[in-house]
Amino acid sequence: MNQEYKVLLYYKYVPIENAEEVANEHRQFCIDLGLKGRIIIASEGINGTVSGTVEQTDAYMKYMDEHPLFTGTWFKIDESSEHAFKKMKVRFRSELVTLRLEDDVDPNLLTGKHLKPKEFFEAMQREDTVVIDARNDYEYDLGHFRGAVRPDILNFRDLPDWIRENKEQFEGKKVLTYCTGGIRCEKFSGWLKKEGFEDVAQLEGGIVTYGKDPEVQGELWDGQLYVFDERISVPVNRKEHVVVGKDYFSGEPCERYVNCANPECNKKILCSEENEHKHLRSCSHECRVHPRNRYVAQHGLTEEEVNERLLALSHN
Repeated sequence: MNQEYKVLLYYKYVPIENAEEVANEHRQFCIDLGLKGRIIIASEGINGTVSGTVEQTDAYMKYMDEHPLFTGTWFKIDESSEHAFKKMKVRFRSELVTLRLEDDVDPNLLTGKHLKPKEFFEAMQREDTVVIDARNDYEYDLGHFRGAVRPDILNFRDLPDWIRENKEQFEGKKVLTYCTGGIRCEKFSGWLKKEGFEDVAQLEGGIVTYGKDPEVQGELWDGQLYVFDERISVPVNRKEHVVVGKDYFSGEPCERYVNCANPECNKKILCSEENEHKHLRSCSHECRVHPRNRYVAQHGLTEEEVNERLLALSHN
């Protein structure tokens, strides 16, 4: 397959005085260049994922390297046969990652020790170590490091409260954290240190870097990596592939994500194509009968046809 596109994942914590103005300028530059993706710019830095042709992404990286604020940004690069996004969005936000801490953490001043993939691989296997996934539950359910703790959270901002509620299981342990590209761990590991955890380390460059490392080759990762673009998931472990995802309805091995058809729910559910149609792409009866059910509208189902499917489900 001819890989004529690149997908760039990156972030940089750097103070930006006029962040909203920088965001507007950045948006126009990206649009003029022909990139697609999502970028957040805040007073604390930049966080983005963009896709484009090899020429476009090379030009963007050159622009960033020559920018007085963003020079030295580390880009994680995936090859692709097409764009990974439909549009180009650059937004000004109050935070790069939403933790909403009363006393915010500046990763440039306080963060956990950075471990290279080989160091993280070795540290994971020590008995006095606990590995905490710093992502959301649906990301974990698709793939995670073997033996990692799954926080019961829907949003990253809920992680500090969850840690406080479960603090006893981590006390006296060496704590390792990881996330997709590293940005969430920069703040989370710093917050852990402020909370009194003494030995805290994070996976440098995140899971995407771990999967590309020639030494570890993604070993001890099970499942797929959830990504926030049109690809939805990408492989990590290049030695063996273990499916950990389970179909929401049947419990069978599954790595196919869909969103619940009820727009007021929109829950991410793993399910086969067969079960998607069988359950009207809805996570519950309430969502199946919701008047704005997107699956029903998309497939032009009549009330009689919907009732037939509901009746069939009730007999299972």
